[in-house]
Amino acid sequence: MSTISQRVVAAVVRRSDRLLVCQRPAHKRHGGLWEFPGGKCERGESDHQAITRELAEELDVQVTAVGDALFSASDPDSPFVVVFLPVEILGEPVCIEHAAIAWVSPQDLATYALAPSDARFVKSFGHVE
Repeated sequence: MSTISQRVVAAVVRRSDRLLVCQRPAHKRHGGLWEFPGGKCERGESDHQAITRELAEELDVQVTAVGDALFSASDPDSPFVVVFLPVEILGEPVCIEHAAIAWVSPQDLATYALAPSDARFVKSFGHVE
């Protein structure tokens, strides 16, 4: 029996030489770990539509541009496939759904406890430049 995968979009948002990462709430899967913000695609939703909706809901920002996928990874022991997209935003992110948010230099990402798929993304690029 095959399992159906659930597409999840993650925004790689850069501001100057920093990247936006968010700490997952303690009660959620991978609670306390850091991730690139985003969420599940709803039925019939494009990556662009999903990331625009998710970032508005989670961070109260407006998405102004979405690029082609940089990387995708299956989340271990789940049906989720996380797709990392370069995203440009308008506005200052507000911590609505996450425990914390941070602007981190690519070199410092290695010092953060990242969710498994996010760690694989960062490792695949050495660090995100």
